[in-house]
Amino acid sequence: MLKKIAGKTVSSAKRDVKATPDPKKIIAFDFDGTLTYTDSFIAFLQATRGNLQIASTLAFKPNMLIDYVKTRDRGALKARLLYSLLGDISQRELEILVKAFVTKTGKRLFRPDALAAWQAHDLPDRTRVIVTASPELLVAPFGRLIGADRVIGTRLKFSERGTLMPELTGLNCRGMEKMCRLREAFGEALDLEAAYGDTAGDTEMLAAARQGHYRVFKQRP
Repeated sequence: MLKKIAGKTVSSAKRDVKATPDPKKIIAFDFDGTLTYTDSFIAFLQATRGNLQIASTLAFKPNMLIDYVKTRDRGALKARLLYSLLGDISQRELEILVKAFVTKTGKRLFRPDALAAWQAHDLPDRTRVIVTASPELLVAPFGRLIGADRVIGTRLKFSERGTLMPELTGLNCRGMEKMCRLREAFGEALDLEAAYGDTAGDTEMLAAARQGHYRVFKQRP
């Protein structure tokens, strides 16, 4: 039985939103830990650079972890770690790496029961949206793989030359930022029919939905 998270709609900071409200029922899914059984960002880093290089990078650049302990800024850690591992790679080159990773991985990261729920919402009157703290550039191809109508995620920053930078464009897409980004996409009159999540970073999104489902998926591939 699906578990309902009670709560009132959480308001967000005002933004200049010009999106037209979607007439369909909006169904929002978190990605990592909800649709998938593991963190897609870490899985991508492991596949492209390996555990040894990741460990070495963290060991030789301890300030990344020290700063995270001080600030708890997951977005900054994510951006700095990706840049430390890939350098000033071009956006195009990064997209090629991501495409290779998604092609090789396929649906192996997805929970079977989560995919079943996702497919159950594949109806003409519904819009299925993935809302994730992982990089949008990384998750978008997974979204296309399973037929997502939209993917909303953390935005990586690229220089004017189109190369990766050790920071984000905007905020890490978790917590209140998920609601801000949903309203940015669908308008301030956002009407969220259902939401699925698995961490405190999904609390606001679950509370804003008519049906908030918390940690309801358990299966592994």
